[in-house]
Amino acid sequence: MPGSEELSFKEMCGRFDVTPRTLRYYEYIELLQPRKDGRSRFYGPREVARMKLILRGRRFGFSLEEIRQWLEIYDKKGDREQYEVWIDMANRQLDLLATQQADIENAIKDLRTLRDETSEILRNMD
Repeated sequence: MPGSEELSFKEMCGRFDVTPRTLRYYEYIELLQPRKDGRSRFYGPREVARMKLILRGRRFGFSLEEIRQWLEIYDKKGDREQYEVWIDMANRQLDLLATQQADIENAIKDLRTLRDETSEILRNMD
């Protein structure tokens, strides 16, 4: 019988707005390890916390392998080297996100310019 602090497979999908396929994949690649009772799976506080970190890592643009390393640090309260590796990973991702942000800002600027030029052409047609 699952404890009250555990979530069922369906509840886990609902809480984190992920598909069953995604949740099964995270289990398959051993990012999550729910308690199993027959065919049922139950997710305790540890798995809920790991899922939060997985989704945060995905939102930051990290690969699943990078997230695995992050979770290892989280689980083991990493040593100095692990923390240094994490900081390097974070710095690389911050640089990548800054580049993507600049690209998006340029695309927005270019699209606004094109829109304004097209609006001017349309006004001149009247």
